Amino acid sequence: MRQTESRFSWVTGTNYLFVLPALVMFVVFNLYPYIQVFYLSAFKYNGLSIHKLFVGWANYKDILFDNRSWWISMRNAAYVTGLALTLQNGLALLLAWLIDRDIRGGQIYRSIFFLPPILSGIVVGLIWNWIYQGDYGLLNAWLARLGFAQWQHAWLADPHTALTALAVVHMWKGFGWGFIILLAGLQGIPRDLYEAARVDGAAEWRIFWKITVPLMVPVFILVSVLTVLGTMQLYDLVIVTTRGGPGLHTEMPMKRILDEITPGSRVGYASAMGVVFGAVLLLVSVIQIQLSKRFKAE
Repeated sequence: MRQTESRFSWVTGTNYLFVLPALVMFVVFNLYPYIQVFYLSAFKYNGLSIHKLFVGWANYKDILFDNRSWWISMRNAAYVTGLALTLQNGLALLLAWLIDRDIRGGQIYRSIFFLPPILSGIVVGLIWNWIYQGDYGLLNAWLARLGFAQWQHAWLADPHTALTALAVVHMWKGFGWGFIILLAGLQGIPRDLYEAARVDGAAEWRIFWKITVPLMVPVFILVSVLTVLGTMQLYDLVIVTTRGGPGLHTEMPMKRILDEITPGSRVGYASAMGVVFGAVLLLVSVIQIQLSKRFKAE
């Protein structure tokens, strides 16, 4: 009996040794920085000096009540996120539904639709910079050819169109992720349900609303949460295309946070921004999940 218990303890200890490297990496590279962000957010600190000035809630107070540029960036991010949740995911669902119906050339379309997400954000930004360019851009050239020369202008430099133009680039690059996830969800629905509904005389739109949508709610939740998290953290496309301009019309939260670190070197203040931003993302995600669960229950 003792020999069995000893062997069991040895096997258990060996198993923990295999887990230990991953646990150490998680603590060092994830948990410790996470705790440090909360800690540094209560200080005035430039990231280099050994001295830190404790300011308590002062950083949070300034961000929440006095930092106008921060809330402009949040508003811009909310606008782009709203477009992504509706137009981007709507397009992804439509394309996934068409591919799921075994249209001709479906395999080729899968590869084409998934190509934009795997491209570098820097490369995508440079390409769309050229498309939107005011003097020799592809979009303005096509507008002239189609007889809409009066619409020509520098899309990313105009305060009225810059944010929407940036959102189009983001949606073009991001819809492929939602497409793949939604297609996997659609293909996981048993075909017998569709066949039984058609035998009973149900129309296609009724099959979609009564069978597809309810069974796809968990997938919709996943895609919507990932869309919010990805869009609110938009950074690389902003840097390559507009750098937050003109003015603050395309400013984003991630850029505001990094701007506080370099060249401002306000690491404590940036940490507080990160905490506030993380809290907003968490709150939005929880609200999405609760609303989706309520929709599913109904």
